[in-house]
Amino acid sequence: MALWKRLVGLKTPHEEWYQPHGYHGESDGEAVEFTYLGTAGFILKSPSRTLVLDPYVSRPNLRETLTKTLIPNAPLIRRLIPHADDVLVGHAHYDHILDAPELCAQTGARLIGSRAVAMVGRAAGLPETQILETSGHEEIPSGAWTIQGLPSIHGRVFGRIPIPGDITEPPPWPPRMRDLKHGLVLNWVVNTGSLRIMHIDSADFIPEQLKGIQVDVLCLCAIGRQYRPNYVKEVVALVKPRWIIPCHWDSMMTPIDAEPDLIPGVDLLGFIDEIRAEGVEPLLTPILGKQTFK
Repeated sequence: MALWKRLVGLKTPHEEWYQPHGYHGESDGEAVEFTYLGTAGFILKSPSRTLVLDPYVSRPNLRETLTKTLIPNAPLIRRLIPHADDVLVGHAHYDHILDAPELCAQTGARLIGSRAVAMVGRAAGLPETQILETSGHEEIPSGAWTIQGLPSIHGRVFGRIPIPGDITEPPPWPPRMRDLKHGLVLNWVVNTGSLRIMHIDSADFIPEQLKGIQVDVLCLCAIGRQYRPNYVKEVVALVKPRWIIPCHWDSMMTPIDAEPDLIPGVDLLGFIDEIRAEGVEPLLTPILGKQTFK
């Protein structure tokens, strides 16, 4: 690690923390391969369907993020995510949505999310035929799979909610970080027929929205968990996952193929220990690493 990173207290995960690519479950359904994209991003891929959640692979550095307009890295997006049927965005902060419209433009995928997400898609030039706005609860067909957004709330980062508010008209494009307010936050439930997956991309939730929903795999945000009392314990009790893949633990500002930094304040090993203490198998996956489920 560079000396300056040590001086400011940045840490990196140790290789032995990661769970190598494994095959989990024994159902007769299609296998679903998860690829972790860093931040809260995932590719869910089966032989018949590819969904992408919160893609953010451009990852401008700190100076660029704070001082410049944010431009998606189109060649990198094309290389890392060559195909998508649907792109789901849980909220409209830059580190969740910046690359989503470009990915949809390249692949023809639908952009699915809140009004704020839809407004960003329009700002980026997507046609209405590729934008599906949802306020949550309705089941959305995605090939043979179904998708449902559950209304949620944004977690606190360093004790406060960053860039709060909604986007009610198309923002400037390309945007600056401050242009992309979170809007309605949605936790996604994806049902493949044999596998139920939940994606929580910010470390908070509304318990009433999760009652009665049991899932197999939970992609669970790590940043800000210390500000949500009993975060892991309560979400496990509500949705009873078999496996949890921690996400949103890296700084978002290193190149995607470089060694990642942990976000200051994220106790990743403590998070893993909490998951294990609740009887769930944690699967910490490296950026661009994979896990496969049936």
